[in-house]
Amino acid sequence: MSQSATTAAMPPRTLTVAGRKMLRGILMLGGIAIVLVASFAYWLHGGRYVSIDNAYVRAAKLAVATDISGIVAEVTVKEGQRVKKGDVLFRLERRHFDIAVAGARANLAQTVLMGDAAKRDYQRMLRDSDARQAQLQADQASFERYANLVKGGGVTRADYDDARFKLAANKSMLESLGEQAMVQLAKLGGNPTMPVEQMPMVMQAQAQLDETLRQLDHTVVRAPFDAIVTQVDALQPGQYLAASTAAFGMISTERLWVEASPKETDLTHVKPGDPVEMTVDTYPGRTWKAKIESIAPNSGAEFSVLPAQNASGNWVKVVQRIPLRIAVERQPGDPELRAGMSVVVDIDTGHIRKLHDILGN
Repeated sequence: MSQSATTAAMPPRTLTVAGRKMLRGILMLGGIAIVLVASFAYWLHGGRYVSIDNAYVRAAKLAVATDISGIVAEVTVKEGQRVKKGDVLFRLERRHFDIAVAGARANLAQTVLMGDAAKRDYQRMLRDSDARQAQLQADQASFERYANLVKGGGVTRADYDDARFKLAANKSMLESLGEQAMVQLAKLGGNPTMPVEQMPMVMQAQAQLDETLRQLDHTVVRAPFDAIVTQVDALQPGQYLAASTAAFGMISTERLWVEASPKETDLTHVKPGDPVEMTVDTYPGRTWKAKIESIAPNSGAEFSVLPAQNASGNWVKVVQRIPLRIAVERQPGDPELRAGMSVVVDIDTGHIRKLHDILGN
């Protein structure tokens, strides 16, 4: 090959090297641009999602008790049994309460009779007062007649004094009858025609009967909501159960929620109603839909037994946690959620950052 031919072949190779350098530069700049765009997009959506692993399933729970004391007659449920609202949980011996009801009924009947007798007695007092008033008028006429005759000697002084004393005695008797009638009227509430069942003493006796009936009804303890019973073995037939003493526990199967305790710094854009996706450690790969129901107005430390005292000179700032209540949207066929299960929740706040967040307002 000649020297001229070699020289003519060199420029294409030189251009190829230059093209590679240019392509490399373009690729480097493009890669940086892609990274910048991706970083900017990530920044825009940063803060939109909040993940919390300090969350647990909670359920309405109740320590079953009754407000009366008695001997346990029967326990109708077993440990772990599902019950419906209104199902019988246990019964107390009712004989004592039956006797109390019978006594209250008798007392009410006696009180009704007393009320009716009081009304009749008031009417008798009025009739006695009318009769005494008529006698008083006769005595007044006799006294006036004797007063005229005694001056002329028509009657003796002794007869005149007897008429005067009799008139005074009848006046006193009439006043006494009037006072007795007023007292009896007061017992009738000022209304002599008041129905017996509206009399205070009858109403009190009726209230006593109602209370004994209420206590009798409470000898049968029923489930206040759908639930699973637990710690049932703590209650046995023949055991004396004092009023308001917990018999066993109930955990609701319907009233479930998730309680999460995120850091206060994670709540910047979280608000009630935000959608939530949650997973339960017990069921890997299973996802539940939920939403923020409420945000507590206080941190968890506010109601602790020994709240933090930050007034000392050795104060150290600690990030607080604010409880959230999350409503779970359960579907038919979902695995059962049990109180105390660990949960991870991801909250979509819907927040997207704006460019002026960097530049300032």
